[in-house]
Amino acid sequence: MFVSGLLEGKRLLITGVITDASIAFHAARVAQEQGAEVVLTGFGRMSLVQRIASRLPKPAPVIELDVTNGEHLDGLADKVREHVDGLDGVLHSIGFAPPSCLGADFLAAPWEDVSTALEVSAYSLKSLSTATLPLLSAGSSIVGMDFDARVAWPAYDWMGVAKAALESTSRYLSRELGPKGIRVNLVSAGPVRTMAAKSIPGFSDLEESWGDRAPLGWDVNDPEPVAKSICAVLSDWLPKTTGSMIMVDGGVHALGV
Repeated sequence: MFVSGLLEGKRLLITGVITDASIAFHAARVAQEQGAEVVLTGFGRMSLVQRIASRLPKPAPVIELDVTNGEHLDGLADKVREHVDGLDGVLHSIGFAPPSCLGADFLAAPWEDVSTALEVSAYSLKSLSTATLPLLSAGSSIVGMDFDARVAWPAYDWMGVAKAALESTSRYLSRELGPKGIRVNLVSAGPVRTMAAKSIPGFSDLEESWGDRAPLGWDVNDPEPVAKSICAVLSDWLPKTTGSMIMVDGGVHALGV
């Protein structure tokens, strides 16, 4: 029994669920608790994603999506229509960089690896937006997951460059889709202990210091504040906010040191 909530009646596509520690998983959970109908996408180990999806408050269908696969993108709208008749929101929670691009020698990463990081982590926001555009209408919201790329972080290396490209992509998308009434924003989260974060050598040092620096404090094991903020941006309560980065990091972004 679900009571009326912030996202009552909304139809959402949420990408990037890998485990039940994923920010995307918790965004899907909170969205369902707030009344949304959720469709998930997964990549790779689909049986695992489907098993994780079964842990949500309500069953959610899972669609296979490789954002570098043109056939997957071209067929996405039809696949989504098998479950819902349209979309009110899309969460882009997709990122990947080969090992050479993270926590190693920034100067040594080859273009082949860097281009992969840029395509999967930044260009895919455009790819996903255009693939779902036939399902979206005025008032819809596209949200991307970010990690503040205005500065150079230890170990983040070319993923930081990809996130900077993501930030710029979201601004251009907001310009292009604004006349259609579609908002495009990013949620820039502080470090959360996910599988993706664990794969970055040296990122644990950043996690350990974040809570001490954040004016509001920060718990790397608690994805709830980020999930709630994502749902707020997906809702109707920010109707004239687009091209923005919503900072959910305990306030670290506001500090000079």
